[in-house]
Amino acid sequence: MWPCGIALYSFRVQPLQERTRLADSLLAPYAVKHGDGLGRMQQEEEDTTRLKFQRDRGRIVHTQEFRRLKGKTQVFVGGGGDHFRTRLTHTMEVAGISRDIARALRLNEDLSECIALAHDLGHPPFGHAGEEALDAWMKGQDSSFEHNVQSHRVVTILAEHSALFQGLNLNQEILDGLLKHRTPHDEPGQKGDLRAPSLEAQVVNIADEIAYSAHDCEDGLGAGLFTARQLGGIPLAKEAYMRAHARGTSLRGALIHLLITDLYQATEEEIASHRITTLDGVYAAHAPLVHFSAVMQSLLTELRQFLWDHMYNHPSVLEMSSAGKAVVTSLCGIYVQEPTEKVLSLQNRTKGSLPEAVKDYVAGMTDAYAFLQAEGNGIPMATMRTILGRNE
Repeated sequence: MWPCGIALYSFRVQPLQERTRLADSLLAPYAVKHGDGLGRMQQEEEDTTRLKFQRDRGRIVHTQEFRRLKGKTQVFVGGGGDHFRTRLTHTMEVAGISRDIARALRLNEDLSECIALAHDLGHPPFGHAGEEALDAWMKGQDSSFEHNVQSHRVVTILAEHSALFQGLNLNQEILDGLLKHRTPHDEPGQKGDLRAPSLEAQVVNIADEIAYSAHDCEDGLGAGLFTARQLGGIPLAKEAYMRAHARGTSLRGALIHLLITDLYQATEEEIASHRITTLDGVYAAHAPLVHFSAVMQSLLTELRQFLWDHMYNHPSVLEMSSAGKAVVTSLCGIYVQEPTEKVLSLQNRTKGSLPEAVKDYVAGMTDAYAFLQAEGNGIPMATMRTILGRNE
């Protein structure tokens, strides 16, 4: 008894092997299991309390690269206000949506969450503008840059966890999910791999699109880039507005509901029509099995085009993006000519070329740190200062 008279009740925590079997019994036959799988690059003794993907989730979220996502642009370079999405808040929204979808489809929630949490670790500062600038600079070095491939590089080489191996030594299913990550913004890496993405990886791909389609509408409205009346002229947004008004909830939540509801039906029909009954069947599929209906995809494409026209290509966004590109390009040029100790240390640790070390260093920066490094290296920053001042 505690001194206050409250009785202590003992309970038994099930052994990990027993809990693994129970967790696997709840999954669909074509889901990635918690037990046997593709394994890690370096064999390790398994954790005594956590399932394997739970263990990997901890490794991902405790990296410096994950923490730096809070200072990286989603759309608005230079901040733009406390309530607009950053890479970190976007990542958390994708992870939440991924878990919800995976649970409803009886897939491995932990695996989907891990892929979602790691999918943007390789994104550079200044959003897709920074990615375009790094890719253009790397092409001048007879190479290229793509943030999905860089995310894979982060968890396999750059992130530090143990002196016994490079990177985080995550399970291969997560690594596959990162290389096969695909959205309308991206080109997938490792095109020659014959193994199709797991359903859990496909869930993250589509959860990413759901998340930014919904939150970009909210952020665009908040930034005054377009009006609710303009957005309401798009059929999918109009339907979401009607649902949001009837329930007294947000446009963002209504959009997510409409997209996910359609996704469940279309995906279940696709799995059934292809007679997918095993994980091997998923790996052998020639086209994505997790997708929207043709009608919903058409509606979403129209919404995405509206966002391209009114948000991503808005003059104020393009101005900020142009300034971010200039910073990235200038920093790369400076560091390849006069590498700092940090750049040389990265090159030594990764055993790669100097341009690759420069790319790794710049890609890992937050917006604010890149801005400070640019100022410290004498890069003219009048335009960027004007932008930052306007956004405060």
